[in-house]
Amino acid sequence: MNAQLLCWMAALVLVAGVAAGDEKKSAGKQQEKTFEKEVKVKVKLNYLLYLPEGYDKGDKAWPLVLFLHGAGETGKDLNRLKKHGPPKLIEAKKDFPAIVVSPQAPQLGWNVQALDALLDDVVANYKVDRDRVYVTGLSMGGFGTWALAAAHPDRFAAIIPICGGGNPADARKLKDLPIWVFHGAKDRAVPVQRSQVMVKALKSAGAKNVQFTLYPDLDHDSWTTTYDNPKVWKWLFEQKRSGKKEK
Repeated sequence: MNAQLLCWMAALVLVAGVAAGDEKKSAGKQQEKTFEKEVKVKVKLNYLLYLPEGYDKGDKAWPLVLFLHGAGETGKDLNRLKKHGPPKLIEAKKDFPAIVVSPQAPQLGWNVQALDALLDDVVANYKVDRDRVYVTGLSMGGFGTWALAAAHPDRFAAIIPICGGGNPADARKLKDLPIWVFHGAKDRAVPVQRSQVMVKALKSAGAKNVQFTLYPDLDHDSWTTTYDNPKVWKWLFEQKRSGKKEK
């Protein structure tokens, strides 16, 4: 056995002895440790895609609306998404001047990582105006709207969360984003306080472009009135990520 091999063996024995000694010293105590590893996650979402009239003519970049449905539309049947929101308006032959992406959650709750990946794919493959990307959702989708915007506040030009709720601690991340919040005062499914605390936190954080519409006579369904209001869409499409309004 050569000298170099003997040295390596001695070093390994020494390291093992030190490690064993450290374990004995640290037993019964809390230690500060760090773990870091790159993890790849496979995500899959079925979705409805709407391309506006005139999309196939020229190189115009179009605004994009990401619509997040509520708990009742969860599952594997995309036709269920056509009950509410932009998919309902599109089915009714309403003129919609934007690309609309309406994913379907396979189970309750929205996966922010999956939504972000879906947006990456759509933006890369369609003529999207990256300064006019919006997200809106109702109930479970309202919660998803708050969560997605908080995770990627610089990605969106504006958001419209309806009868949802978020984390007030995220207000500082969202304070520069144009936000219009809607809720029914008689909502028994999602208490109106969930929207109220978010609006209050935003204003306390210095938000300048946050609006809150409270419908005094509406219960949980505050989305139909909201999405049927042309003024809501006019406001949304005026917002740009740079903070400037589209003329």
